[in-house]
Amino acid sequence: MENKNYQINTSELVKVAASGWLGTAMEFMDFQLYSLASAIVFNEVFFPNDSPAMGLVMSMGTYGAGYVARLVGAYFFGRMGDKLGRRTVLFVTITLMGLASTLIGFLPTYQKVGILAPIGLVILRIVQGFGAGAEISSAGVMVAEFSKTSNRGLIGSLVCLGTSSGTLLANLIWAIILGSVNKENILTWGWRIPFFASFIVMIAAILIRLFIKESPVMAEKKKLLVEERKELQSENKVKTDKKSHKSFMVALGLRFGQAGNSGLLQTYIAGFIVTALAMQKTVATNANIISSLISFITIPLVGYLGDKFGRRLMYMILSLAMAFYAIPMMLMINSKSVIVLTISLIIGLNLGVQGLFALENVTLAELFGSKNRVTLVSLAKEIAGVIATGFGPVIAASWVAAMLDSWWPIAIMVIAFSLVTFFSAYFSKDTTGRDLNNLDDPM
Repeated sequence: MENKNYQINTSELVKVAASGWLGTAMEFMDFQLYSLASAIVFNEVFFPNDSPAMGLVMSMGTYGAGYVARLVGAYFFGRMGDKLGRRTVLFVTITLMGLASTLIGFLPTYQKVGILAPIGLVILRIVQGFGAGAEISSAGVMVAEFSKTSNRGLIGSLVCLGTSSGTLLANLIWAIILGSVNKENILTWGWRIPFFASFIVMIAAILIRLFIKESPVMAEKKKLLVEERKELQSENKVKTDKKSHKSFMVALGLRFGQAGNSGLLQTYIAGFIVTALAMQKTVATNANIISSLISFITIPLVGYLGDKFGRRLMYMILSLAMAFYAIPMMLMINSKSVIVLTISLIIGLNLGVQGLFALENVTLAELFGSKNRVTLVSLAKEIAGVIATGFGPVIAASWVAAMLDSWWPIAIMVIAFSLVTFFSAYFSKDTTGRDLNNLDDPM
């Protein structure tokens, strides 16, 4: 049903959507910059080792450390968002993310300070992850709460274009550096340039967020909670909150496939192409750039179809298709043909990563009541992220190395991630168009 307790202000919605888009762009830019650096240079700059495969494993492990910090940040800032408001959280998280990413560019290398270099990297990665824990969740909830139910999925998906924008910018920066700077200079100063760019994006995001208002659902929530307390007092009853177990488990599963596929196809595969297939580093970055450009069509299309046919149905279609596509995709990648490999990654990224993400922000917001929405959305995203995106690349790197650079472990993991999302959607309730002022969860 339509939220009738407030009027949708188009100009305010545009500002909120722009704010969410820019914050999402910065988050994905930061983490894509880091993931590509982990796969391409960090194993030499911070984790020198005689075995390239072992250096990649250690580099991916540091990547995963940030996702553990995201879990802590999800709870801390999620509670802040539910108590103090979504707008407050958006200011703090974007600042932490931007400063931590920028400072990574100033770190000394292992050759200069030894073990202090990777320790500094881990600390900044943890700070960056802590800030990012509720950034995209708060932004997604904010936009969903400002949108009309009739086009909530489409508007929410436009914010998700920040993932493509950030990924595109990160890959573009790395492609330029890899194509114009020799390896020696990349290892000395070239790898630092991408991280300095985070500061510019941070300032732009903060400036936009100065002019947005608090979510209208926050005001309505306070009024509904007062009315609820008065009603209970008049009836001499004690409120027992409905547990969020089913909604939360469904949210975890829906997030799991997208997060897992992202970790493999946007993070680990770059290292696999270089170490296992002995191909140029630019192959993965070029594929990500083209995929990000195409997703400017894929993401709003999936968002629109979710509004029209239901987000549950779209989740099932996309995740099942990705499970069937996993083996053909890896066969194409293993062909070592640049064109075939690029096409296979573009399809996989738009199907199992960007396509699912186009549904995610709005679907997870609809799965929870307004009372604890930001906290539960953030925790669902980050718990699944810690398991799938944080440790998925580490498991993949170790498993592939143990199987002498075989592609089968990657295919099996993509299938497993995608099927978890499919069955989570299958056993869930379609919450498309739900009134977000409702205090309680729908399941």
